[in-house]
Amino acid sequence: MPEFRYTARNELGSKVEGVVDAATEAEAMAAMSAGGLFPLEIAPVLQQTVTGKVRRVSGQLLATFYSQLADLLHGGVPLLRSLKLLHDQTSNSNLKFVLDNVYRRVEAGETLSDAMLRYQKVFGEMGVQMIRAGSEGGFLEESLAHVAEYTEAQDDLKGRIVGAMVYPILLFVFLIAVVTAILVFIVPNFEPLFDDLRKRGTLPAMTEWLLFVSGQMKYILAITVPALILLFVWFRLWVRTDGGRRFFDKLKLRFPVGGKVYEGFAVARFCRVLGTLLKNGVPIVKSLNISADSTGNKILSDAIHNASEHISSGSRLAGPLAESGCFPQAVVEMISVAEESNTLDTVLVDISHSLEKRNWRSLDLAVRFIEPLMLMFLGGVVLCLVLALMLPVFKMSNI
Repeated sequence: MPEFRYTARNELGSKVEGVVDAATEAEAMAAMSAGGLFPLEIAPVLQQTVTGKVRRVSGQLLATFYSQLADLLHGGVPLLRSLKLLHDQTSNSNLKFVLDNVYRRVEAGETLSDAMLRYQKVFGEMGVQMIRAGSEGGFLEESLAHVAEYTEAQDDLKGRIVGAMVYPILLFVFLIAVVTAILVFIVPNFEPLFDDLRKRGTLPAMTEWLLFVSGQMKYILAITVPALILLFVWFRLWVRTDGGRRFFDKLKLRFPVGGKVYEGFAVARFCRVLGTLLKNGVPIVKSLNISADSTGNKILSDAIHNASEHISSGSRLAGPLAESGCFPQAVVEMISVAEESNTLDTVLVDISHSLEKRNWRSLDLAVRFIEPLMLMFLGGVVLCLVLALMLPVFKMSNI
């Protein structure tokens, strides 16, 4: 239903602002009058406000918001005043826009979780559900603190992974740039020097091949660059399809060495989200459905949704996870023991910490192993190029 933002005066003459749901402006004014308000201004809310089509907010900024809101509420500051303070002090225009609308909806009578649910792209389903559970259970401040801790941990994890992969990627890009520059700008200058050897048929095969590739570089680049762009666009579109996403996610799990690290981080995210939700009073079936999406992998997500269906039928969590074959046996055993001792929420968070530490050790070793390999490969490629150029020079000097 359309919404209208209004400025009005109440029966005491005080100015109030808010949002009202109505099919038309006339119905909105009638609803306000029935509520004892005298409208001064009324205007339809843009569709962007209704659908919540806004950009994502960085994890660090969102974690700060959750933490500050928890501190304000814990200090006795009312919810509306806390939201207003956080709205006024934030410098991020996207978050300011969202908080302004959340504030107005809460002021109009919505719960905090319902107001945030309209902007689930910003706050995330897990955050909204934990805040809902905290509001209903009377521990909103604790829920907000847990959401802040989780959001910050996930943002730190993402940053560390990106940081670990930057150096190998830069080395690879540098290799491509160096080889391309040599073939385009340096090798053609040697071709006139080797004309005599080529006529005699004594030009080394390596040099002949290098001169041929260098001469064809403009055609190679003209074909390769557009082809790579088209391939990239096709891949992005294909991976968005259900079949493409499943195939690619299965491939990521089976990739040598890196597949185990990727799986470990995905399972760690699942355990952290599920444990945090359970600790904050969210029912296990709903917690599983929310945490399934946190893995970022359709294969693992399907296994978790399947486990959720089994739990609805009265089964335990460990059994379906073990049958899927997608989860490490050690993790399944720990979940099984935790279910028997009724400490699943605590154990799941501990599992996530343990998996993350182990995965970081594996990732660090992999990166340290890749770096010298990339340098050796770069040196080998440059050495081959130099030899291909110098062998004819040595042959000419002997002649």
